[in-house]
Amino acid sequence: MKMIEAIVQPFKLDEVKKALVEIGVKGMTVMEVQGFGRQHGAHEIYRGAEYTTDFVPKVRIEVYIADNQVPRVIETIRSSAKTGSVGDGKIFVSDLSHVMRIRTGETGENAL
Repeated sequence: MKMIEAIVQPFKLDEVKKALVEIGVKGMTVMEVQGFGRQHGAHEIYRGAEYTTDFVPKVRIEVYIADNQVPRVIETIRSSAKTGSVGDGKIFVSDLSHVMRIRTGETGENAL
């Protein structure tokens, strides 16, 4: 079992969600987050004054899936979140050693 975390542009959330549902992903967790990568924040001009925002708003998506779904989910997120610009985000894949559904007590892939 794997946990896939994707940090994407906020305006791409609906597109990513729709694409994941279309390939059979049953659920996801979404959080509004802030951070910076190589661009080190944003430099903007507002009413003639330049200012720097240290943290850029992003959306973090978590998806928990079976091992055999990993390549398809990664490619779906990548293709639906990509704009071709700096700041498109990142995808992280982590192993899950144990999962339990609280309501039923099911464990492993049955709990996903």
